[in-house]
Amino acid sequence: MAITFDMDADSLIHIAKPEDSHDRLYPISMGRYGPLVALPRILDTYRRLGLKQSFFIPGWCLETYPDVAEAILKDGHEIGHHGYLHEDPIKTRGEQREWFERTLDAHLRICGQKPRGYRAPVYNITHEVVDLMIEHGIRYDSSMMADDIPYRLDTEGGSLYEMPVHWGTDDWPPFAHYDEIGYMMPVRGPSQGLAGFWEEFEAQYDAGGFFMLIIHPFLTGRLARWKQVEAWIAKTQETKDVWFATLDEIADHMDHLQKDGIWTPSVERLPYYDGPILGDTT
Repeated sequence: MAITFDMDADSLIHIAKPEDSHDRLYPISMGRYGPLVALPRILDTYRRLGLKQSFFIPGWCLETYPDVAEAILKDGHEIGHHGYLHEDPIKTRGEQREWFERTLDAHLRICGQKPRGYRAPVYNITHEVVDLMIEHGIRYDSSMMADDIPYRLDTEGGSLYEMPVHWGTDDWPPFAHYDEIGYMMPVRGPSQGLAGFWEEFEAQYDAGGFFMLIIHPFLTGRLARWKQVEAWIAKTQETKDVWFATLDEIADHMDHLQKDGIWTPSVERLPYYDGPILGDTT
């Protein structure tokens, strides 16, 4: 199982409101809470519990908060590709090579290595991005939702693993309230908001499957929420037979299982469709 983090910091407001984001102080401060307050708290928990996990960080955030990236890597965690400024690949079709490779450059300069995994901002992955991942040797994606357990994506250009996400294990629906980007939803209390995650875990545990949380530090890294997450992790370590791992380690495990003939992943072949289902609607 993996508890993964999308450390977007204040990139969300800068991509959403580029004309005056610098003067929108409340969303900037809310985003900065993630790297400056929540991340040290999260890393402290993981040091005490002996866990290594995966963080997905936009390239601009690596450049803006390099000390945070250094602290994450120093503790042995993984940092994956998460766009440059949390740009939506659907809204930036045809521009993704520039964004994608700019982020790779940030990884090389700040982290000293290329990322091995990718998660699309807003999960809006496209064929263009899949092709870029394969071209640049990214070994896994974590943006799609076609299975309960990891599987393989095949294209004409190559293949990569998929570590599937879904909104039921993402902390955005229960905890995000972000009127500056048009997301106006009631915020649930910590116990109510987290309860659904634990139900998802129990179902996957009973099935012997794969469980992954997708957490934003500026949301679930808040004191009351993280206190409950930390307690749940500690209890799970004590009472369940689970393996907490980075997604890169899980990809290694998948390699070994296939090499030893123990397991073969299901395969999703891309593209699903060759063009618009309704044809040219113009």
